[in-house]
Amino acid sequence: MNVHNWQKSSHCGEGGNCVNVAIAPDGTLRIRESDNPDVLLALAPRQLGSLLTAIKADRLRNLPRP
Repeated sequence: MNVHNWQKSSHCGEGGNCVNVAIAPDGTLRIRESDNPDVLLALAPRQLGSLLTAIKADRLRNLPRP
C-alpha cells in the first residue's frame, strides 16, 4: 500500500516524465520517477541537499551506469 502523499515537480510538463517527492512517516524523503513509480530513492533532507548541489555543479555526469 502506498501511504505517501506524492508531490509532482513544478517543472513537469503535461504527460512528460516527472519527478515525484514525498515525505515518509520517519521524516526521510522519497523520490521516484513517474514512469517507474515502484523504484524509490530514500534520502535524509541533508542528503537530498547534497545530491541537488552535485547535480547543479554537474559532478554526476561521469558516474558509471548500472
